[in-house]
Amino acid sequence: MSESQTELQKKVESFLWGNRPDNNRLKLGAFKVLQLIYGSIVGLADGRLSLRAMSLVYTTLLSIVPLLALSFSVLKAMGAHNEIEPFLFQFLAPLGEQGAEIGHNIIQFIDNVKVGVLGSLGLGLLIYTVLSLVQKIENAFNMIWQVESSRSIGERFSSYLSVILIGPVIMVSAVGVSATVLNSSVISYFMTIEPFGSLIVFATKLLPYLMVIGVFTFIYVFVPNTRVNLKPALIGAAVSGVLWQKSGVLFATFVVNSSKYTAIYSSFAIVIMLLIWLYISWLILLFGSNVAFYVQNPSSLKLNRSRFGVSSRVKEHLALLIMVLIGRRHYEGAMSPTLHELAKEVQVPDMDAQEIIDQLIMGQILVKTTVGYLPAKSLDRLLLFDIIKVVRSSGEEGFITLNSLRSDAACSSLINNIEHAVDSALNNKSLHDLVSSHK
Repeated sequence: MSESQTELQKKVESFLWGNRPDNNRLKLGAFKVLQLIYGSIVGLADGRLSLRAMSLVYTTLLSIVPLLALSFSVLKAMGAHNEIEPFLFQFLAPLGEQGAEIGHNIIQFIDNVKVGVLGSLGLGLLIYTVLSLVQKIENAFNMIWQVESSRSIGERFSSYLSVILIGPVIMVSAVGVSATVLNSSVISYFMTIEPFGSLIVFATKLLPYLMVIGVFTFIYVFVPNTRVNLKPALIGAAVSGVLWQKSGVLFATFVVNSSKYTAIYSSFAIVIMLLIWLYISWLILLFGSNVAFYVQNPSSLKLNRSRFGVSSRVKEHLALLIMVLIGRRHYEGAMSPTLHELAKEVQVPDMDAQEIIDQLIMGQILVKTTVGYLPAKSLDRLLLFDIIKVVRSSGEEGFITLNSLRSDAACSSLINNIEHAVDSALNNKSLHDLVSSHK
């Protein structure tokens, strides 16, 4: 990034976060929207979403036939396999006539894949290919949500496979119900009465957008290996759903006017167009998830999602705040707090709270349970000095350790004096003392 761009970015961030309007909800809401737009654009410009989208294009080409073959097999058993074809052709519609040709070729490939005669090994490879695609999609969403751990093998198998098998059935059922409602005699009657007729026509035009937004919302809530609230997922899905529908129209216009590309690339032109459309689709889907992330974690907009750009003093303060919150819940016999609850209480993004929590777990200050976090010892045995020491010494087990530095008696003596001064100031106070003092 050039110096002029850096200066411009600093000015924009100073305007958006340095001029916080007080006691004015309208201005405050406008600033939040501007912050969201700015953060989303910066997140798109840094290149990570683009790289993930390109990776998913390659994975999609390898997995699209096995994925559709598995879905078709489930729908065939229910006698509804022909209903999923319109979804495929709708996705390929921006490619024009050649898109329809690609759709027919994919359907032929699927018909040639006889899932019933593949055998155990063939069926296992088919399922593995499909699950690999979903796993790569999850990794892309985890990157956006700053989640370092993926689902376990058991969770992947059960969660992914259930969605792959049940998802198409739900989609087909939703389309069937919508078609039945729109073709019912009641709707036909109201079509003849104004303004109901105009409203029904408008609702019919709006229905494709709502269906895409519904699918995207489900993806944003289900795929990341973290808790995504419904409201941020809906906002992200609304943004990406509208973008996807509008980009389809624009891309269709581009394909119609791409005679030069056809002349240059000949029969390869449609393949290139397909790759571009897949890339645009994945980029829009990931962009919507990025918007949902910022809506749920607005503090990450200011931090630009950098990994822990805070001082050691702030880390120590965060560690004490987190331990007080956990200790207070434990002291009162309440439910253990989750990561999202802790991050919300201390007003930092989940990823930054996770950083501190991981350090406390490594230092045997905290333990993670299936429902939340608990103190590793009784509150009166958890000394405040030990909590601060764990955060302060975190990372010393790496390449550069305290013992690997050049030895100097004066410096070592000063460091020891600082440690003793902190210990003396805390006077052997425990977490119980801090928690009980807030009662």
